[in-house]
Amino acid sequence: MSPEASCWTIPPGRFTRRLLVGSRGGGPSGKRGCALRKLGIIGGTSWHSTALYYEQINRGVAQRLGGLHSAALAIESLDLAPFAEMELSGDWDGVARVTIEAAKRLVVSGAEGVIITSNTGHKVFEAVAANIDVPMLHIGDATADRLVADRQKHVALLGTRFTMTEPHVRSRLEARGITLAPIEPSWIHEVDRIIFEELAAGRVVRDSQRKLKTLITELAKQKVQAVVLGCTELVLAVETRANVIPVYDTTAIHARACVEWMLSEEEQARAAA
Repeated sequence: MSPEASCWTIPPGRFTRRLLVGSRGGGPSGKRGCALRKLGIIGGTSWHSTALYYEQINRGVAQRLGGLHSAALAIESLDLAPFAEMELSGDWDGVARVTIEAAKRLVVSGAEGVIITSNTGHKVFEAVAANIDVPMLHIGDATADRLVADRQKHVALLGTRFTMTEPHVRSRLEARGITLAPIEPSWIHEVDRIIFEELAAGRVVRDSQRKLKTLITELAKQKVQAVVLGCTELVLAVETRANVIPVYDTTAIHARACVEWMLSEEEQARAAA
């Protein structure tokens, strides 16, 4: 990274800002002080949720800056078939290797920060972060920030079986004082099946939509305050605004946090002008 750019340190998994001396020159708008950071996206797992990230990040930048502005992005879109095979077979070293290689290519392309567009993929977050010299934003941290801000202390986390039962996202929420409701094993199996067999392939099945709505209703009866869609494809099958309790979409939350990071210098420069 050049000495004129801003850089971020990484206490584990969080973006922490540290400005260096100097400022950037004109950016896409040609205005003095324009500093739209370039974000690297590791996607394709699946491409359907990656498309949501691309749209939401660009829309967020356009809304904030106006005019013809859009996001400065680089995307490494992985082939999900062999990637998912490694996940399902437990070859997490292989998953880490592929993800690290993708992250390194993004950094070479000029990315100043990197994200993984998959909750399950965050199992290898620490390994990736340790192998690149730019910051990463953890989807669990962004989600925890939102839940804490909304005072949601007892929630249910839905996702693949890895995300529902292992610590790579759960621990980020629990560290912020958020209690996670237990999910019945039969439901863990069914939600995992819906994700890998249907949503990851872009198939939205009406019967599965009904099942997910039934699950959310059952969780509400257990006094769960909110449901977290801890899989970036689940929003394809769950209407976030049409349920008996609040539903938090980690795709939208993560994308919004990325926009905040990308624009922070630009909006400070405009405010000071």
